[in-house]
Amino acid sequence: MRGWRFDAPYKLLSILLQYPGDDMERARADLLWEARQGPSRESHQLAPFVAYWEGTPWTRVRQEYVETFDLQRRCSLYLTYFTHGDTRRRGQELLRLKWLYRAAGLELEDSELPDYLPVMLEFAALAPSGVGRQLLSEHRAGLELLWLRLQELQSPYAHLVQAVRRALPPLAARQLEVVRRLALEGPPVEEVGLQPFAPPEVMPTMGARR
Repeated sequence: MRGWRFDAPYKLLSILLQYPGDDMERARADLLWEARQGPSRESHQLAPFVAYWEGTPWTRVRQEYVETFDLQRRCSLYLTYFTHGDTRRRGQELLRLKWLYRAAGLELEDSELPDYLPVMLEFAALAPSGVGRQLLSEHRAGLELLWLRLQELQSPYAHLVQAVRRALPPLAARQLEVVRRLALEGPPVEEVGLQPFAPPEVMPTMGARR
């Protein structure tokens, strides 16, 4: 992996936020090298995560990843869950994202959902300048709630999400209000009598890239 050229820090962040499987373990030294080669500001932001990866046994890194992202709904990496819950509106948004990615040449595997943060970051790295940033800004509420929860847990992954946040415009007053409301009330629920997730083609088995 050494020598990879990342068009934007989005690609590196996409990789680091995925499950730390065997391939990532083999590439750990090279990924850490890449994390240190970015502009000084970005390298500084990622320094706590770099220290965590360097000083933690890989079995523990895997365990903590699962405990954080797989066992806690408030740490979901699927951003539309925060704003739409398990509702039809989420299904519609997933379908829109899938069409957007396909138009940009990013084809997802059947097991992948398009609101999975590493996938969104991968798209941001591939898309024309500004397009990926705009997409992430549209899902800022989910990103903010994820970051707040990771901070509460003092998770090293909070630094990765913080790096994504800092590349986006400041939260507007309307966005802040949405974040406050969702933090208090949680994600919305489907109206009585309606079946969630209308478009079945975007509802494969949920699971991160493993």
